[in-house]
Amino acid sequence: MKNTVGIALVEIRPLNLHSLAETTAQAAEAFVAAGTAANTVRSYRSALAYWSAWLKLRYSRELGDGALPVAVAIQFVLDHLARPMDDGNWNHLLPKAVDQALVEAGAKSRPGPLAYSTVQHRLAVLGKWHRVKGWDSPIDAPALKTLLRSAQKAQVRQGVTVRKKTAMALEPLQAMLATCTDGLRGTRDRALLLLAWSGGGRRRSEVVGLQVGDVRRLDADTWVYSLGATKTDTAGARREKPLRGPAAHALAAWLAAAPASTGPLFRRLYRGDKVSSHGIGGDQVARIVQRRAQLAGLEGDWAAHSLRSGFVTEAGRQGVPLGDVMAMTEHRSVATVMGYFQAGSLLGSTATQLLKSED
Repeated sequence: MKNTVGIALVEIRPLNLHSLAETTAQAAEAFVAAGTAANTVRSYRSALAYWSAWLKLRYSRELGDGALPVAVAIQFVLDHLARPMDDGNWNHLLPKAVDQALVEAGAKSRPGPLAYSTVQHRLAVLGKWHRVKGWDSPIDAPALKTLLRSAQKAQVRQGVTVRKKTAMALEPLQAMLATCTDGLRGTRDRALLLLAWSGGGRRRSEVVGLQVGDVRRLDADTWVYSLGATKTDTAGARREKPLRGPAAHALAAWLAAAPASTGPLFRRLYRGDKVSSHGIGGDQVARIVQRRAQLAGLEGDWAAHSLRSGFVTEAGRQGVPLGDVMAMTEHRSVATVMGYFQAGSLLGSTATQLLKSED
C-alpha cells in the first residue's frame, strides 16, 4: 500500500513516549561505555558486580529489578563501614556468613569492613547506574549524605585517614632518572617519566594513549604533544602542551633509539632490546615508577599518580601561579589541585621558619 506521495506504508509499532525501548536502552548504555575510559569501565564493572553479589545474599534481589530504596543504600554503608563501639572495638553490621560468602564468590579479597573511599566509590557507581537506567538514585537522599559525612568524621577522629600516593617532587624524580642507564629500557623510561612529569603531570591513561603522531619537534630544546579526550575533557578537541629542556631531549633520544612513524609513542620492550608494536598499558606505567623508585632506594608508596601529584607539589614549591599549573594539568576543580599545590608552596614559606635555629 502506498500513500499519495509514494511512500510505502508498513505496520509500525509506535514507541512509548514515557519509557525507552529495550534496544534503545542498550544503545544508550553502549554510548556511555564507549565514552568512558577503559580503567573507569573496569572499576564500574567491579563495583556493580559487588553490588549484585551483596544484594543477592542480603536481600535475595537482583540488581536489575528496579531502583533501589534509600534504606538499601544506608544498609550498604552500615554493612561495610566499621564504627567505634562502647568497648573501644570497631564493628560493622555485615553478618559473618554473608561476608565469607562474598569472599568465596570472589567479590571480596578478604573478610572485614571496607575503606571509606571504597564505599564512597561503590555508592557513586550505583548512583551513575541508576541515572543511566533513568531511575531515581538513592545516593541523592539527604539521609544518606548525612550518614556518610558522620561516618567520615568518626573515622578521622579515630585516626583512620585516606592514604595518598607519595608525590614525586623534584628530588625523587631526579633520583629515578639517575637509574635510567640500562640501555633502551632506560631511554624509554626516562622519556616517559619526563614527559608525564614535565608535561603537566599526565595521568597514566593519557600517557599510554599518546601516539607517535601526537608529538612534534619545534626546535632542539622544544617539543609539543597533543592531548585528545581525557578524564576531564571528554570532547576530544586537540590541545597542545609544551615539552622543554630535558623532557624534549629525552623524547628525542627515545624516538631516535626506537623510530616509528605511527603507533603508540611508548611501546613494550622484549629481551634483547626488541621493540614491540604494541603500546604499554596503564599498569605498566605504575610498575615503571615503582621499579625506578626501588632502584633509586626511595621509600614511599609510589604509583603512576605520583607523577601528577609531584608535578603540582613542585610547582607550588617553586611559586608557579596556580592558573598556569591548572592549564598544564587540566584540573577542573581548584579544590582537587589545591591540596598538593599548598603543600608544595608551604615548603618555601617564611611561615615555616618563624623560629630561627641558633648558632
